[in-house]
Amino acid sequence: MAGLMWMELALLSLASFRITRLLVYDTIMEWFRAPFLEEFQQENEEGVKETYVKVKGAGIRAFFGEMLTCHWCTGFWVTLGVLLVYFYVPILEPVLLLFAVSGAAALLFHFDK
Repeated sequence: MAGLMWMELALLSLASFRITRLLVYDTIMEWFRAPFLEEFQQENEEGVKETYVKVKGAGIRAFFGEMLTCHWCTGFWVTLGVLLVYFYVPILEPVLLLFAVSGAAALLFHFDK
């Protein structure tokens, strides 16, 4: 395995970041988290609704639920998948590039606030 160039490392990092965020936080992936997590809202003392997450089930179901509540945990496994795709399925590199550009845009948007 050849060493990664800085640009490749940056692109793979951004792709991992974006896919992790997609799985752990983005509303569009609620269907993916639903078998493992229950999300509910409660009103706090100031009258603001806050969203809470509860892990469903036990065993492997609870394991995946716990993982999906932790962006560090999910990020590790996503990064493993991204690296496997990068090194062993090069035809999917454009998909990784798409996620990388999306990750960069997400970071730029965050710092623009």
